Amino acid sequence: MKIRLFITGGTIDKVYNQSNGELEFDKTHFPEILSRARLEIDVLIEELLLIDSLDMVDADRELILEKCVKCYERFILITHGTDTMCETARLLGENSIDKTIVLFGSMVPYTVNDSDAFFNFGCALGSMQLLKAGVYIAMNGRILPWHDVEKNRSLGIFQTRSS
Repeated sequence: MKIRLFITGGTIDKVYNQSNGELEFDKTHFPEILSRARLEIDVLIEELLLIDSLDMVDADRELILEKCVKCYERFILITHGTDTMCETARLLGENSIDKTIVLFGSMVPYTVNDSDAFFNFGCALGSMQLLKAGVYIAMNGRILPWHDVEKNRSLGIFQTRSS
């Protein structure tokens, strides 16, 4: 089994800049994350973007769609900022790609104590191996289908729309 991991940015890959007190991008942390996870499956990393999802535009989402359609692997993980993750999932889902695609991210950067990044990655990776083809979001220990998921900003969680 080979899994393609598309990196697009989001909080999961941000670092805290001590000189200005802001979260910003330096480089992806996924080579380190994959090493720490001691995986026994092939995960091929491809960095597409390294941006905040609030800065993502339609052309960025089209790039993600194109890469998902054209890549050889049938299992795809996508790191994504949580603010517009549902929009990207919707675009992918509406295009009926015959692959298993799971988007995930974190509310707290990987490099910050008590981050949810490693957990969300593990949840996304483990669940995708059991899911049928489709598009899903893996956050907060839940796997939710693209057509029935929303971010509850006041609670800081992802939930079904009917919740």
